[in-house]
Parts: sequence; structure tokens; C-alpha cells
Amino acid sequence: MRIGFRYLPIAACALAGAALTSCGSPGEASGTLAPPAEADDAYTYDTTAAPPGAELTVETPPIDSGTQTELTASGLQPNRAYGAHAHVRQCGDSGDAAGPHFQNERDPVSPSVDPAYANSTNEIWLDFTTDAQGSGSAISQVPFQFGDRVPASVVLHEETTASFPGEAGEAGDRIACLNVEFVPE
Repeated sequence: MRIGFRYLPIAACALAGAALTSCGSPGEASGTLAPPAEADDAYTYDTTAAPPGAELTVETPPIDSGTQTELTASGLQPNRAYGAHAHVRQCGDSGDAAGPHFQNERDPVSPSVDPAYANSTNEIWLDFTTDAQGSGSAISQVPFQFGDRVPASVVLHEETTASFPGEAGEAGDRIACLNVEFVPE
């Protein structure tokens, strides 16, 4: 039987199973955290706060207007708050590889700490607190859709996100990262 070109990614995902974290529909990603030297698409930079083996999933289901992003996590520290945001570049060997937060309207000043730009309607903020089993989730709904620029990852931070002038958008060190193929509308 001959498999058409458009079905090859689906067949490859079926054969590889859970080993591939980028399988699924565009706008969906899941992965198991691993240290950078061993990671495919899900990285841990702090093995205490984001232990290897913890799992992250990001989905962007269609909605009538704007963009919805959903983050679920399991295997993290129990009863702990985390900050999380969409970032402009893919994950890499260090947390800095993901670049700054994705902003619909870009702040001309970098790093962005102005609440006029660093806020939950101009960025995708996914802060959450885990339960007693180390699982948690968050949903972000923003009033914009992606155009020619899209985020490339979701980064977990050590703290929840600040919103005060001079600190807006800050959430401490980058402790984990998941590559996500966000799709322009």
C-alpha cells in the first residue's frame, strides 16, 4: 500500500509513539521533561522545581475570536505556584534560548517591564498552582489572533508573574520549556 505524502507525519507519529513530543495537530504539543543534553522538545533547567519525567501539554483549541491557550502539567512539585508564558523562540540548552515573552504589540524597550505591554492581554500568561500530586493547569484567552509572528515555546518560571510597573512580566528564573508549533490564523 502506498502512503500519500500528507499522511507521512501521522504514520511517523504512530510508529514512534510517545518518543516524539511534536506529534499531534499544529497548536498542540506535549513532552516529558529531560535535561538539555537528553531533551527532544521538553527541557528542564531546574531538576528540583521541574523534575525530569514531569509532563507538559499545550493546546490551542479554536475559539470564535482571539486565541485560547491551555497548559496542563503533571509530575511537578506538589502545592507549588509556577509562572508560565509563551516565548518567541524554541527551547534550547539554556532557558535564555527561548527569548523574550511573545507580545502581540511589541514593547520598544527590552526587557519589557512596562505593564502597558507586559500584561495578560498582550502576552500569553499561563500561571498555575499544582495540587498535592504535582498536577496543574491554566487557560489563557487573549483578544488577538496570530498573524505573521507566532510564539515558538511555553516556558515555566520559578515564580508567578508580576504585574507592577518596573516588574511587569517578570516571573523569576526559567525552569522548564516546551517547544510548541503555534499556528497563525
